[in-house]
Amino acid sequence: MIEVRQLTRVFRTYKKRPGFWGGVRGLIRREFEETRAADDISFDIAEGELVGFLGPNGAGKTTTLKMLSGLIYPTSGTARVAGFDPTRRENAYRRIFALVLGQKNQLWWDLPAQESFLLLRHIYGLPADQYKQTLDELVALLGIGAKLNVMVRELSLGERMKMELIAALLHRPRVLFLDEPTIGLDVISQRAVRAFLRDYNRRYRTTILLTSHYMADIKELCERVIVINKGKKIYDGALDRLENGSGSRGKIVRFVPGGAWPEGWTSSFGATTRDDEGKFTVRVPGANIVAVSQEILTTGPVADITIEDVPLEDVIAELFAAK
Repeated sequence: MIEVRQLTRVFRTYKKRPGFWGGVRGLIRREFEETRAADDISFDIAEGELVGFLGPNGAGKTTTLKMLSGLIYPTSGTARVAGFDPTRRENAYRRIFALVLGQKNQLWWDLPAQESFLLLRHIYGLPADQYKQTLDELVALLGIGAKLNVMVRELSLGERMKMELIAALLHRPRVLFLDEPTIGLDVISQRAVRAFLRDYNRRYRTTILLTSHYMADIKELCERVIVINKGKKIYDGALDRLENGSGSRGKIVRFVPGGAWPEGWTSSFGATTRDDEGKFTVRVPGANIVAVSQEILTTGPVADITIEDVPLEDVIAELFAAK
C-alpha cells in the first residue's frame, strides 16, 4: 500500500546575524543552513497494517507524512501510496487518504462540527445515504452524538479530536496518516481514541501510519514500528523485538529493605541505585531475573519487592542515544 524509496527532504534556511548591522550584512551576503529533515528513508507498508512511526522532535516524522500526503515535495527519492505518486496530487489520490495533525484543526472553529461535515460531504461528492451511514457509524463508535451541534471552539480537546477523526474518515479513506492524534488529551480521551482506531483498523483494514510521543499509543495499537532519528531510519521491525533488544528483555527490580542491609550494596548482575528513602533499583537482563531475586532475598530482609519491564520510553531513548 505504501512504498517509500530513498526519500529525502532538505530544507534551506537563512541564518540572520543579530542586530541592525547583521540585517544589513544579510542584504549583501546571505548565509544559509541546510537541514536534512528526511534522509534517504525507505520502507514498505502492507494494506491493513497499523504501523508506529517514532522519533524525537525534529526527527522528520511530520515531514515524511507531509511528503506522503503531497503537501511538500521531496528533494529526492520516490514514494507511492496505493499506486499513486503523492507529488502529483491527483483528485483520485486525494479521495483515498486522510491526514490528521494533532496540533492543527481542519474544522471551522465558529461552527458546529456537523456543518463542517456537510461541507466535506460536498467536497468529496458523497451520496447522501453513504454520508449518513458513515457519519452515524463514526459518531456511535466515538460516542460523540450529543456534541454535533456545539460550536467547535466550545468543545473540549478530546471532543475536538474525535470530531477531527470523523472529518478525516467521512470519505472512508484506504490510508490514514495520524500525526500525534492524542497529544494533550487526558487519560480517558486517549483510551477512547486508541480503542476507536484499533476497532476501525480491524473492521475496514485501513492502512494507518501513526506518530506519537505517548508510548501507550504505540504499545496498544502497533505490532510494527519504524524509528527515525535526525532524518535517518534506524529501526524497522516488530515492536516486541525492539523492546527485547538483541538479548532477553530487560527487567527492573525495585525493593525496600525490611531491616539492616549491607552498606553500599550493589547487585552482581546489573546496575544498582538507591534513593534517599533507602529503596533499591536494579536493572538486569531478563535472563538474570531469577538469579538477582535470589541474590536479594539471601542478602537481607525485604519488606517489598516488585519486578517490571524496562519502559519502552527508555528503550527508545537508548536507541536514539546510540545513533
